[in-house]
Amino acid sequence: MSGPPVRDDLVGKQPYGAPQLPGVIQLNVNENPFPPSAALVEALSAAVREAGPTLHRYPDREALGLRFDLAAYLTRVTGVSLRVQQLWAANGSNEVLQQVCQAFGGPGRVALGFEPSYSMHPLLAAGTSTGWVGVRRADDFTLSAGDAAAAVQAHRPAITFLTTPNNPTGTALGLDVVRAVHESTSGVVVVDEAYAEFGSSPSAVTLLAECPRLLVSRTMSKAFAGAGLRLGYLAASAEVVDALRLVRLPYHLSTLTQVAARVALAHTDELLGTVEAVKEQRDRMVAGIVELGLTVVPTEANFLLFGPFEDPAAVWQSLLDRGVLVRDVSSAPGLTGWLRVCAGTPDETGAFLSALAEAVGVR
Repeated sequence: MSGPPVRDDLVGKQPYGAPQLPGVIQLNVNENPFPPSAALVEALSAAVREAGPTLHRYPDREALGLRFDLAAYLTRVTGVSLRVQQLWAANGSNEVLQQVCQAFGGPGRVALGFEPSYSMHPLLAAGTSTGWVGVRRADDFTLSAGDAAAAVQAHRPAITFLTTPNNPTGTALGLDVVRAVHESTSGVVVVDEAYAEFGSSPSAVTLLAECPRLLVSRTMSKAFAGAGLRLGYLAASAEVVDALRLVRLPYHLSTLTQVAARVALAHTDELLGTVEAVKEQRDRMVAGIVELGLTVVPTEANFLLFGPFEDPAAVWQSLLDRGVLVRDVSSAPGLTGWLRVCAGTPDETGAFLSALAEAVGVR
């Protein structure tokens, strides 16, 4: 008997994933290592208890309260006045980006990204039958406005992905790149700012008024220490948000997700208060890695790319043998020899640096 009739363009592809191993220090998926406080956990518990009696009813389909709070947060941190109609939210920024591909991509259309970058972008394109064009960055992982504009002019994508700070390199883009790409395409331009709170560069949200086809996605998984919450969001024109509403699943955000996200946003100062601590550990990692004679790519995220190694898999395994899990990205285009690690707690950072020194033979 033959197997299930999987679409031809999906045959042979591998799902996105990273190892989840108990009993080791996990520095491979760019999480914020600092858990919510006891007071915040109690506030979450109280909000869930209050919502509990309503769970026999569907959630607010439009998540208006949550979107209002997200608009207020982005207005506060970017200085750009945003209306609730300009905000959209879904189960993680991946679902937001999937909805973008559903609304603006599809058969006969192409999405373009500058690689190496977030490996989910081409997978989301494939899942929506959107063609994919990967354009290589410079050897130092930077991207100039001229090169970016030339690429979109050559390939005429319906969707262009720009990632800043870029995963997995940590490098940031200037707003001149965003402007140049927007001016060079008739498609939508998605700026993925999942790690924006860890950087110092201005947000592309500041360009929304002058760039009507610009979409800026963010997440609560990283700086907000909400990886388990699964809440991503997007700022764009009201017309773009209306297009996303055409493809969203009914009641896609549960009552509990909306409640938890709003509690987290009400505790923004507390949650983002860990950002400086994360950056301090990141910078400590950078200094320690450089002392070992290795190279670190300049980063504005909570992670860093380090190497290059002749046998990155062996270094990865050596670190794991010493109880530290990092990300081996060396099989991705343009990343031969490189590993990625995210900032941990002070103790986790110390354990990583000690394990790395042993792995590379420095005592």
